Amino acid sequence: MTLEERIENSETHIFKAVFPNSTNHYDTLFGGTAMHMMDEVAFIAATRFTRMRMVTVSSDRIDFKKSIPAGTIVELIGKVTHIGNTSLKVKVDIYVEQMYSDHREKAITGHFTFVAIDENKKTMKILTNN
Repeated sequence: MTLEERIENSETHIFKAVFPNSTNHYDTLFGGTAMHMMDEVAFIAATRFTRMRMVTVSSDRIDFKKSIPAGTIVELIGKVTHIGNTSLKVKVDIYVEQMYSDHREKAITGHFTFVAIDENKKTMKILTNN
């Protein structure tokens, strides 16, 4: 499988409904909850790409461009954007869509960095030619 095919095959999509128990006093999705969901989809994409143990080492520049109200649907899309020797970066976008219309727009974007680790929690090279 080529590198491009591995990137494409590891792209991860998750849909969630935004319920009131995940919102703040403005009735919009908690920022921390959004970041939790983003880290999860980024982890899945990184693991699907490498098929190795991966851990988050950083999150870079998370831009909250639009609030996400309760009673909407969100789609999180994670895609590998950079591969290093022992680490990789995953871009995550969250799109918000109304439940009862076709309106959809990007609400949040963030970047997450992961490293591959062995059973002793030591970093290891990412094998891109599996």
